Amino acid sequence: MSDTAQSILETVRRVIGERDGFVPLHEPEFSGNESAYVADCIETGWVSSVGAYVDRFEQDLAAFTGVGHAVATVNGTAALHVALLLAGVKPGDEVLMPTLTFIATANATSYAGAKPHFIDSEAQTLAVDPVALERHLAATCEIRDGSCQNRETGARIAALIVMHAFGHPAQLDELVALSERWRIPLVEDAAESLGSSYKGKHTGQFGTIAALSFNGNKVMTTGGGGAILTNDPALAKRAKHLTTTARVPHRWNFVHDEIGFNYRLPNLNAALGCAQLERVPEMLARKRLLARRYETAFAPLQGVRFVTEPKSSSSNYWLCTLLLDRRDARLHEEVLETLNDADLMARPVWTLIHRLAMFAHCPRADLACAEDLAARIVNIPSSPNLVGPPGGVR
Repeated sequence: MSDTAQSILETVRRVIGERDGFVPLHEPEFSGNESAYVADCIETGWVSSVGAYVDRFEQDLAAFTGVGHAVATVNGTAALHVALLLAGVKPGDEVLMPTLTFIATANATSYAGAKPHFIDSEAQTLAVDPVALERHLAATCEIRDGSCQNRETGARIAALIVMHAFGHPAQLDELVALSERWRIPLVEDAAESLGSSYKGKHTGQFGTIAALSFNGNKVMTTGGGGAILTNDPALAKRAKHLTTTARVPHRWNFVHDEIGFNYRLPNLNAALGCAQLERVPEMLARKRLLARRYETAFAPLQGVRFVTEPKSSSSNYWLCTLLLDRRDARLHEEVLETLNDADLMARPVWTLIHRLAMFAHCPRADLACAEDLAARIVNIPSSPNLVGPPGGVR
């Protein structure tokens, strides 16, 4: 075992202490009203996509994130799919997105009939690099007939998806300005950034529309689940309509006025979400404490650094992340193997999307930074319970 891999293992153990059994990357925590709220759904019979907890969850979520409207969905991919449709994405369009993202970003674009157009990330935030993107747009695109067009393919650039990697906000001021200059609607893939803010403003408020995820490994969970966030009441109304099979409201008749989607979050899941959301501030405080402990512990180590929140941002530190100093495939694999062999779950970043067979043909910019980051990133255990039980710290 190399000195670097051994040092990383010892440092993680020193931060989280000795643990019995396997330590997951991020596990859910149920210690509040989860059981009571779910039991209430079962006792009253309101378990499906209509119920008081769905409405309450949307209201509570909008209040927590500071947006005007939240629409709950069955998962984050469904939320992103509808968000793209509401942003105006149509079949044949191209959608700019980082190649360093989860597969859902590209899948949702494909569901809309559009094609991913991959762009590079930058090392500070791990998110879209606004400087590199501006350079790429100037070289390959032009404004024509009021929209951005790819000169090489002739396709319209219909949206820019900005994903906040591991909960760290992107450079939103620069990206908002860029989207306005190039007349490209900005859609925030905020699936990983519940509780993260940029210059005091919660992520999800900077673009035309945003999507959240509440999968079982997120900061809070509804089992599955996601949400659409927007400050536009017309978009919110249409999001609710599309995600409820486009049914025209009526007490008993079933009339649908367009092709819609059965994407509504069930009341059972929303009940879980209401209870989880009550506890998010406290869970975030413990996650940020864990991140500070990792940062302090890794600071003196050679060959690796702990990724900290970008300037002007407050991160939820969804997944705590190490970045090896150099690109070394053997070392990268050794670190991952060493941690996992010690029952400490660790993983690399997702396979870059442009490397997957079904997206290999898509247009792309120079992806040098994303390629470099993918060879150096290691995610390490990040659950709030690693610094103590709910309501306290160890």
